[in-house]
Amino acid sequence: MRQRIAYASLLLLTTTLVAPAALAQVAPPAGGTPAPSTPSATSADPAATAETPAAPDQEQAEVSAPGVDTSAGEDIVVVGRNIPNVVRSTAQVVSVLSAADIARTGEGDIAGALTRVTGLSVVGNGYVFVRGLGDRYSSALLNGSPLPSPEPLRRTVPLDIFPTSIVGSALVQKTYSANYPGEFGGGVINLTTKAIPDENFITGGTSVAVDTETTGRLGYTYYGSPSDWLGYDSGERKVPGFIRNAPTGDGIIPAAQLALMSNARTTLLQRNSDIPANWSGDLSMGLTGDLRGARVGLIANGSIGNTWRTRATRQQDTISANGTARNDFSTVITDNRATVNGLLGFGAEFGEHRVRWTNVYIHDTLKQGRASAATVYNNSSGLPLFQQNTNWFERQLIETQLVGEFKPTDMLSIDVRGAYANSQRKSPYEREFVYSCNNTLNTVVQQPIGGTALQCPGVWQSNNSFGAFGTVAFSDLNENLYSGQADVTYKLSTERPFTLSTGYYFSDNDRTSTRLPFTYQTVSGQAIPFPCNLYRPDYLLSPDVLNGCPAALTGTRAENAVQLRFSPGQNGAYSYDAKLRIHAGYIQAEAEAFDGLRAIIGVRYETAKQTVVPIGQSGTNLNNDYFLPASTLTWNFAENMQLRLAASKTIARPQFRELAPQAYRDFESDRLFFGNPRLRDSELYNLEARYEWFYARDQRITLAGFYKRIDRPIEQVGFYPTPDARLQTGFTYLPKATLWGAEIEVQKYVPLDFIGEAMAGKRAVIIANYTYTQSKITADDTCVPGVLEGTTLGGCPANFAPARLLFRDGAPMTGQSDHLVNLQLGYEDKDNGTQVTALFNYASDRVTNRGPSLLGGSGFQPDIVERPGIRLDLVARQQTEFLGRKIEIKAEGRNLTGTRYQERQIFDSGNVVNVNNYRLGRVFTLGASVTF
Repeated sequence: MRQRIAYASLLLLTTTLVAPAALAQVAPPAGGTPAPSTPSATSADPAATAETPAAPDQEQAEVSAPGVDTSAGEDIVVVGRNIPNVVRSTAQVVSVLSAADIARTGEGDIAGALTRVTGLSVVGNGYVFVRGLGDRYSSALLNGSPLPSPEPLRRTVPLDIFPTSIVGSALVQKTYSANYPGEFGGGVINLTTKAIPDENFITGGTSVAVDTETTGRLGYTYYGSPSDWLGYDSGERKVPGFIRNAPTGDGIIPAAQLALMSNARTTLLQRNSDIPANWSGDLSMGLTGDLRGARVGLIANGSIGNTWRTRATRQQDTISANGTARNDFSTVITDNRATVNGLLGFGAEFGEHRVRWTNVYIHDTLKQGRASAATVYNNSSGLPLFQQNTNWFERQLIETQLVGEFKPTDMLSIDVRGAYANSQRKSPYEREFVYSCNNTLNTVVQQPIGGTALQCPGVWQSNNSFGAFGTVAFSDLNENLYSGQADVTYKLSTERPFTLSTGYYFSDNDRTSTRLPFTYQTVSGQAIPFPCNLYRPDYLLSPDVLNGCPAALTGTRAENAVQLRFSPGQNGAYSYDAKLRIHAGYIQAEAEAFDGLRAIIGVRYETAKQTVVPIGQSGTNLNNDYFLPASTLTWNFAENMQLRLAASKTIARPQFRELAPQAYRDFESDRLFFGNPRLRDSELYNLEARYEWFYARDQRITLAGFYKRIDRPIEQVGFYPTPDARLQTGFTYLPKATLWGAEIEVQKYVPLDFIGEAMAGKRAVIIANYTYTQSKITADDTCVPGVLEGTTLGGCPANFAPARLLFRDGAPMTGQSDHLVNLQLGYEDKDNGTQVTALFNYASDRVTNRGPSLLGGSGFQPDIVERPGIRLDLVARQQTEFLGRKIEIKAEGRNLTGTRYQERQIFDSGNVVNVNNYRLGRVFTLGASVTF
């Protein structure tokens, strides 16, 4: 039985509160300069004439990316050999998910759909790892333009905030080409929004979902404001001016001003024994027509969703070498996520030219209630401890971009794109209150916690035994990103196809981040006296207590008055400004050197200045420039087979948040993070070889091997700032790391007409891929930045330590799973509009944090390892007509295996520390959409 936490008593009173249609577009080659354009396959081509099942027509994925000729959508022939697949026709190693591919997965966001791509895994809250490399080694683009992140811990945008309804295709390029930004380690993910529809349409849909671990069960929430269900605060959480100005004064907020702040609605954690079901709705519209010889179109999409997730988790940590638990908390976290998204796109095609103006709005809010209790905790008296948190994380991304793709002649292509994006993250009133059990009073209240033996043989009371009876923090992040790019491609009039391309890129990224932490205290600095210290959290902040406990047994009311003190303490700098300005240019050549041998060679020059300046500190200034070469050879040695060899150099810059010495609590891992201003750029050297066999149209077998060497890779490191502190996470870099592995992919369609005439037009779909990856870090005597300010070890400079004292030599990189398996087994019936897909996913264990160093620098603990395990999903879609309208009904079953989330440390002594361990629910969804 999973544990639940309840703390209802007279003194701690709690109450109960109550896809749009696929748009077929022409698919261009992606990932570099255009391939030579010739007529499509002839009957002499075995690949073109191979028997393919009578099945739904393969949708071509629309791609908008820098340096890509979007007009060359036809099949490509090199020396008479047909290349009948978009994935094969590009000069680079790519995976492309069209709208139809995304729909088959049934995922509601693009991050979930990308987990089905070979070598990709999603870690945490929508961050895509390519071949085990962290999200810092990948970049995300929207129609070829960069995206800023609304998450302060990340450089790249979390892809789970992009609903699949606004994405026309997702292209993943795993080999580097000079037309893409130099921050490319594992790959680049380019999302292309829909531009011009084939026909006018209006589609509306809705769905409802049940989570077996959440829906109708006990959870914890708080009232907030009336509009919380939409993800927007109606003014309840407005931050007063005296809070913003506190750092410039004496930092003390007196009781009179505290009374003006939001209290009960943002403070009182409440039990809800019947958490609602999840629901979502969306509305899409497409218009197209001709205007003075041009084809013009409009696509608009709006969606709204509200989901709940409750996690009953066990959270332990240890500071010992043998794994004896120091803290052992039973925690229940209830997340209520509300999303509002919109897309408005205008497109025009005239001749061979295309212009698109795309506007994206994404608003994603997480309202979180957290209740945690333990009998085993640091400085434990043997009596239980209770902690409650109420949080609000509001993220917003707005981007507008204008793209022009022009083809003045058959030989010349010009792409111009410019974009402005703004991302924001607001987290006001991050509140925490701590209660301990007092058994010295005569009043005895037996308070069970989740039906366990955890009881208080006395009363729960608030006191200052653990630093402060309450804290509150106010966070605000704002980031602007301006970018512009121009690319020119020219096909030379030579006997063999020869194409030159060049381009210029500019981006200017500017971020301001502020986090104001406060602690509640009395004027005298003592605990709130009896009996006011027995009040529930909102009564602790009532006017009677704020102005001095009226029944105080010691001191005067003035001494017992509550005030708020600005207390950055171990939270680092409360504010920082960050900038990243990049100028880049590239030149690239693509040619058929010999019969069947195709080469693309280029170099990119990129210069960047990156600064992170915490208030009152000197900050970080990184000013570097690089030449980044890249080459790929493709040998089309048979009519339906080819071999690729690729080599390149790329970089990975530290993220703003990794450089900023400011505290940040990640709501997914429930841990506190700190940046490190001494980080440096990472440099990567990449090699890949790939065999591809396209035995029929859109059917293939591929086999690849890859190797990467990374200089100064940045890793997450657990640490304890003091013997009494909970586990926290910082960043440093290693001298070197290597990563290598192999992957295989199979895509096969099997016509089922051999069973009988009744199965004509039906087929089975088999898509399978497996990735094997190994990595190894080098931890020698090289001095690397320490994660604790002022730590100096092993004769290194100040704030540095030998890598061998922080890391275990030969350990795998964080985020890397040895094995990734994806399997899709599907049944499709075009005539009846039926599609059923089973999706199997497996990821082996991966390190999430390097093991924290033991206090005193005498060694370190085992790494913190996540066990993703096996996951099985089932998606069914049925199209039909009703009253002349096209209806689609969709049913889903997610996580049918009931896989748990497990993050733990395993010690040589045999002790296991469960850092984060909870059950994931099975989610069942039923939805329908209608198209007019």
